[in-house]
Amino acid sequence: MDRKDIIVCFPHIGNYAYAFRYLMEKGFGVSYLIPPPITKKTLEIGSKYSPDYVCVPFKYCLGTYIEALALGANCLAQIYGECRLEYYGELQEQLLRDMGYEFEFFNMAEIKWTSPKSIMKNLKIVNPDVSLAKVVAAAPTTIKIIESLDKFEDFIRRNVGFEVNNGEFDRTYNEFLAQLAKADDGKTVKKLIKDCWGALNAIKVDKPEHTIKVGFVGDYYTVQEPFSNHFMEKELAKFGMEVYRQMNFSCTIIHNQNKRKRDYAKDYVKFDIGATANSTIAEAIEFARSGCDGVIQVKSFGCMPENDAMPILQRVSEDLNIPILHFSFDSQTSETGVRTRLEAFYDMIEVRKSSERRKAV
Repeated sequence: MDRKDIIVCFPHIGNYAYAFRYLMEKGFGVSYLIPPPITKKTLEIGSKYSPDYVCVPFKYCLGTYIEALALGANCLAQIYGECRLEYYGELQEQLLRDMGYEFEFFNMAEIKWTSPKSIMKNLKIVNPDVSLAKVVAAAPTTIKIIESLDKFEDFIRRNVGFEVNNGEFDRTYNEFLAQLAKADDGKTVKKLIKDCWGALNAIKVDKPEHTIKVGFVGDYYTVQEPFSNHFMEKELAKFGMEVYRQMNFSCTIIHNQNKRKRDYAKDYVKFDIGATANSTIAEAIEFARSGCDGVIQVKSFGCMPENDAMPILQRVSEDLNIPILHFSFDSQTSETGVRTRLEAFYDMIEVRKSSERRKAV
């Protein structure tokens, strides 16, 4: 296959497709397909061809692959993780080939990162003529995009519920993403980031003195992909809550904070439970100690490490006097049920805070 004909696609996770696009086009010299937004149809397609009891992130990824292949993608890529996610790629590749699709598959779980030979062998799956020098040259801008996406979204989570002109944060950020999808050099990216940060800070907000602050924790995919948690962060914003989240690519990959999180959780867990469970516990503790009024844990149904974290989170809740709400998502989870439970959680926190204010007087 001629490199000009190569079209790569990663499955959706948050808005990181814009960083993947830059790395693939500028570093690897191939085209990149930003997949269409995840919809119920994506989940239906993924569920139809997935094993019955596999966790729902598998179904989202498989559904995205099938939609991307229909749009012309011919090189699929899968990230790796510390749980079953590490094995997704191999199984998804086989399922798609059994369905008759032809494509190249870049499975990052197969790379031995300590072996230059293994790295180059796998990078050549994306482009046989790949230049390591060009990949390295594109990396700083790619990292800058990731850090900016996380910085902007953190800022929006804390302020979107209080904007004077409803929808202004979304409009500003979506315009930035649209421009970012066309940026073809580091200088342009840098200007877009600067302009967007200025525009976000210029949006007028009317935030009361006492706001309800909620920490958002859970498994790697469900926390970061908004469709998989029914856009819970936006639902919380509708109640006028500030949402805090540490689980993102900046914290977990670029600025590896595993040691700091292990230190935070050392009084509650002495060993690695698996996947992101230790981070979930550490983040809940950190949010409680930093003044959050509640914590929400989201996870995919059947995620054993996050299930194992739940009793420990109950101890954290009791010791630090902070309510923790647990959500488990599968392909049948009701949006109405999610919204009802969030409303009850908000009401409970509001009653607690009102009581505390009365006692203080």
